[in-house]
Amino acid sequence: MRATLIAASLIAVAAATPAVAKSTPAAVQQVIDLSKQAIGMRSVRGEGNETGKVAELFRDTLVKAGWSPDEIEIVPVDDTAYLIATWQGSDPTLGPIVISAHMDVVEAKPEDWERDPFTAVVENGYLFGRGASDTKFDAVQAMVSVIELRKQGFKPKRSIVLAYSGDEETTMITSKMIAERLKNARLVLNVDGASGSLDEETGKPAYWSWQGAEKTYGDFKLEVTNPGGHSSTPRDENAIAQLGAALARINAYRFQPEVNDITRDYFTKAADFEGDPLLAAAMRAFAKDPTDKAAIAVLRGNPAYIGKIGTTCVPTMIEGGHGLNALPQRATGYVNCRIFPGHSKASIIAELKSVADEPALTIEEINAEYVVEADASPYDKTFVDAATKAVRAAFGNVPIIASQASGASDSMWYRALGVPSYGASGTFTKDSDDYSHGLNERMPIGNIDKSIDYYHVLLTELASK
Repeated sequence: MRATLIAASLIAVAAATPAVAKSTPAAVQQVIDLSKQAIGMRSVRGEGNETGKVAELFRDTLVKAGWSPDEIEIVPVDDTAYLIATWQGSDPTLGPIVISAHMDVVEAKPEDWERDPFTAVVENGYLFGRGASDTKFDAVQAMVSVIELRKQGFKPKRSIVLAYSGDEETTMITSKMIAERLKNARLVLNVDGASGSLDEETGKPAYWSWQGAEKTYGDFKLEVTNPGGHSSTPRDENAIAQLGAALARINAYRFQPEVNDITRDYFTKAADFEGDPLLAAAMRAFAKDPTDKAAIAVLRGNPAYIGKIGTTCVPTMIEGGHGLNALPQRATGYVNCRIFPGHSKASIIAELKSVADEPALTIEEINAEYVVEADASPYDKTFVDAATKAVRAAFGNVPIIASQASGASDSMWYRALGVPSYGASGTFTKDSDDYSHGLNERMPIGNIDKSIDYYHVLLTELASK
């Protein structure tokens, strides 16, 4: 998935442009062909889930490229599966470099799309289909890059492991299982997080971001229960009305805006890339003073920034009542939160309870087993230097921005175990081309060769130390 930036800092690294083992036209075509095949497999949770077939496609591709079958494992889990493929390094005592991605996708209804979402199409320089941007294309691109690196004779000191989960978009059971198995990793490169941004007018690389943290995901169940009764004898207390009022208060509530060292630097420096002068000024003002009401109002008025200045909680589902002619005995609502780092889910529940201001309301977390609280990954100079070297070798002297994501990814499971995980995709896109989880999902394919070159330098640097 291409995560939204919520925090960043420009990293200045003076380094000579390294020699790059150039990608080949055959490798570029292989990325396109494999991506089309993978997108054509409906890897959606539920009946007919074809995530296992995607794993088999990747396994067969790796075996043809020189991996032995015993270096690749496909593990079925419920209706899905995960894949772990290992390129053994020369020193087994060193923690491996893990490349993380996911093979599953969110649902897509063909009647809503301009094209069949599960029939990949290349048109006008774009690959269309569910998973084009989140994240089958990136998974394939990273895999082909590793294949090419092996073909060119590179001998890694550290093992390089492809670890692709099968339910990142839903339960994350396989995500957690993979992280447990690879908790000895040196670091994780998650290609489903952060990437490069292309200038909207020129189409040239504007900046590249790596992601070192993400907000905590939380789902909360809010419920009001009453004795009920006949609708002809209404009472002051009505479960639906009480819940509705509480949800309205939560929906209108805005959590305290805040910054940390990373987000403060982001708002200061990313403002240079913002074309709207009013918004750019608000970003700089907020960085200086996160209580600046005028700046907060501007940032909250832009959907791209409201999640960057603090915790957000929104009602997402409701259910209630048991008959058209009966007073409701129960009304239930669900609130989804994206929690700014540094706040526990327990503290957010307490704040929601206060805001709801309804004594009859109960609040409890649901799906807690699918989400874990995790601190940010540390600033790792070895990683940052390698990524900077790789980006600039492939894409030129573009600014490097460290970011924090609004959404959740497989990285949180590694971070919870103390394994550094960094969003580090080699893809560059325009912000206006971000259709992840939406209709007519697409990905530009004009920079595949440069992206492969990026991975070559990045992996060479990291797997050699």
